[in-house]
Amino acid sequence: MITLSDLSALRTQIESWRRGGNVAFVPTMGNLHEGHLALVRAARKLADRVVVSIFVNPLQFGAGEDFDNYPRTMERDSSMLEGEGTDLLFAPSVAVMYPKPQEQQTRVEVPGLSSLLCGACRPGHFVGVSTVVCKLFNMVQPDIAVFGKKDFQQLMVIRRMVDDLAMPVRVVGAETVREADGLAMSSRNGYLSPDERRTAPILYRVLSGVATRLREGSDDYEGLQVQAARELEESGFTPDYVAIRRASDLQEPEADEKDLVVLAAANLGKARLIDNIDLSR
Repeated sequence: MITLSDLSALRTQIESWRRGGNVAFVPTMGNLHEGHLALVRAARKLADRVVVSIFVNPLQFGAGEDFDNYPRTMERDSSMLEGEGTDLLFAPSVAVMYPKPQEQQTRVEVPGLSSLLCGACRPGHFVGVSTVVCKLFNMVQPDIAVFGKKDFQQLMVIRRMVDDLAMPVRVVGAETVREADGLAMSSRNGYLSPDERRTAPILYRVLSGVATRLREGSDDYEGLQVQAARELEESGFTPDYVAIRRASDLQEPEADEKDLVVLAAANLGKARLIDNIDLSR
């Protein structure tokens, strides 16, 4: 596995590979787990070469969030990626990604989608996400990019950005990887205490209950959302939201909508957990 942090060297290497095949890209913030490795395996099936980036992006962290304390495990991550047959690890510094002060940085905003749900709870978060992904796409110039469906709203933001800006990148969503008890794998699960870790799977169970009611034909969206949020609160979570939305655009659904997604974000101790169940498939 080649490891690079320099943009010029990255472009030279990618250019040589693109002459004889295609390139798939998996952007990450590191502290890798099985969910990330599943994305790498999906990318391997789709392309001749696989590039993974590790970059903890300051632009997507708000004031008081965990940028400084976000786990950085580069040596371990590199070993895991090499074990999966990754061709290239791109690990740029902040200076490489943002050579100008952040207040002078050009930003990419996807209106509408970026201000809903997690965007409403974390103002500016998705501007940071879309900006860094746009830059990484321009640096790596992949044919395919693979993202996890656990971050459903992020996946939609990236797909809209690629479509609106006519980027020649195919964006693929990979299924959420879960622990045996249903908890969606996340780097932030490491913030959970042992007691909180035992509580955390309730988030998925509550969403599964909402999904079951929807499949049975209920269209009492407001009632289901309120009840689910109450169940989470009673279990020790502090919910940011539980929302039933149209899977196509995350807008509030009409009574007869069929293509729905149930999403939630909730704080448990120091961890902010997100999850969703997509009913549109």
